[in-house]
Amino acid sequence: MTEDLFPTLPATSDAPLAETIRPQNLDEMIGQRHLLGEGMPLKLAFDARRLHSMILWGPPGVGKTTLARLTARHFGADFIQISAVLAGVKEIREAVERARMNQAHGRQTILFVDEVHRFNKAQQDAFLPHVEAGLVTFIGATTENPSFEVVGALLSRAQVYVLSALDEDELAALLARALALGHLDLPLSADAEKLLVAYADGDGRRLINLTEQLAVARRVAGVEEVDAAFATRALSPSLRRFDKGGEAFYDQISALHKSVRGSDPDASLYWFARMLDGGADPRYLARRIVRMAWEDVGLADPRAARLALDAAETYERLGSPEGELALAQAVIYLACAAKSNAGYLAWGGVRNFVKENGSRTVPVHLRNAPTKLMKELGYGHAYRYAHDEPEAYAAGERYFPDDLTAPPRFYTPSPRGLEAKIGERLAHLRELDRKAKKP
Repeated sequence: MTEDLFPTLPATSDAPLAETIRPQNLDEMIGQRHLLGEGMPLKLAFDARRLHSMILWGPPGVGKTTLARLTARHFGADFIQISAVLAGVKEIREAVERARMNQAHGRQTILFVDEVHRFNKAQQDAFLPHVEAGLVTFIGATTENPSFEVVGALLSRAQVYVLSALDEDELAALLARALALGHLDLPLSADAEKLLVAYADGDGRRLINLTEQLAVARRVAGVEEVDAAFATRALSPSLRRFDKGGEAFYDQISALHKSVRGSDPDASLYWFARMLDGGADPRYLARRIVRMAWEDVGLADPRAARLALDAAETYERLGSPEGELALAQAVIYLACAAKSNAGYLAWGGVRNFVKENGSRTVPVHLRNAPTKLMKELGYGHAYRYAHDEPEAYAAGERYFPDDLTAPPRFYTPSPRGLEAKIGERLAHLRELDRKAKKP
């Protein structure tokens, strides 16, 4: 569930840190300068007083809810928030009724739907007539790609803005704002500040929570200044920003696969380590490594598939972290190996061909003849046993159905690795076929 970096709560001395450092206007918001900086899209829209429906897409803790709230404040609109995780038809109807009351009093309404991708198609469609009629300005927040998770009709009526994870400088600025308040009483060494920023991993909400957690730990331990060593002990460093079922997961496995395919062992290792660090199941990665061996290395280096399988089996024997080394070395080998997708393309091509061309009859000379009747019918007659032919090759023999007058070619070996030798061998055999057909 996306979280508000600066939720609206009563301002008290006991208020959470997130509340006390909550920005009061758009200029105070940290991050997203590509949207809010001078001359940038949202800044221009706000300056022109053009309120419009939008979808805010980005990872957790980057200010999606905060931005929606500040938008309502900027335009003086009533802010209605619905969580797609908890809300149902009742909450939607109540929101619409409140929007009608606002309209009657000449006030705009912003309907903010958190985790909008959690609503099904029918629920998302329910907003359309109210958006089209101008009853509400719709703002949705999502951590998932709206192209896949938001219905087209709603997507076409809202501008999509992509929010980015906070960089180290932005996180450092957020930390400085929190420490400047003084009530935390949290003296930090420079190394401890860097560690907090690293643990936050682009998530402002996480940084705020870790800072509060560290302040409590310091008071309990009676430490004068928090250094990196104390921070490491006090904080249980949670996994980095990584959604095992979300887009970040598939983006990273895509980056790993493309780095291996691109023969970059260093980038391949980086993405492999990133996924493990983020909590990916090593067994899943092992399966993908085996797939890469067959899809992108193929017969250019058949040893790659065996090595990938050996690495997967090693991981099953040793587990983590020891078994991860075997997977890492398989990644290195695949990245450095000769590449060929010829077998992959051949398999895809023949599957499509078979699907589109129906069931053709097996030629009589290729049929098995285990009974006397079958032999009398000519099954297997005139079949040429390849091992009895020169070079163990029946030059000119046909193996496709008889009605395929121009048999297709699915497999074209690459000129790399072992496949270069395979290509030479096939070219020689085809030359024997050509000579056998001469009168």
